[in-house]
Amino acid sequence: MKEGKSVKLHVQQHTNGHLSPFKLKLAKWLDPEASWDKDQLGDALHWIRQFVALVCGLLCGAIPLAGGIWIVMFLVLSSGIIYGYYAMVLKIDEEEYGGHGALLQEGLFASLTLFLLAWILVYSLAHF
Repeated sequence: MKEGKSVKLHVQQHTNGHLSPFKLKLAKWLDPEASWDKDQLGDALHWIRQFVALVCGLLCGAIPLAGGIWIVMFLVLSSGIIYGYYAMVLKIDEEEYGGHGALLQEGLFASLTLFLLAWILVYSLAHF
């Protein structure tokens, strides 16, 4: 609680135009006391998952990893990060947003596509 208030205080001190919109959004993404509507939370979870997919896809292609186990590992890692974010960082009541299933599914298929695209492109370009 104390940390969340300090983030709000820090943001309020710099809203005179000295803090960029990106930093304001990032501060909200890390504030457990921030209010979220369903669409905003869905967008945040979607973009976090896309970032994880891109990083994991680039790493899997560069290392070079092959096999279906890495797809399963990506899905577990991605879902774990999303769960940790909304349950431990934001500390929201998931039932207000449709339950664990709806939150964990947000952006899942798009991120799987991005993961596979990045993995296949980097693997093909770097190792063939």
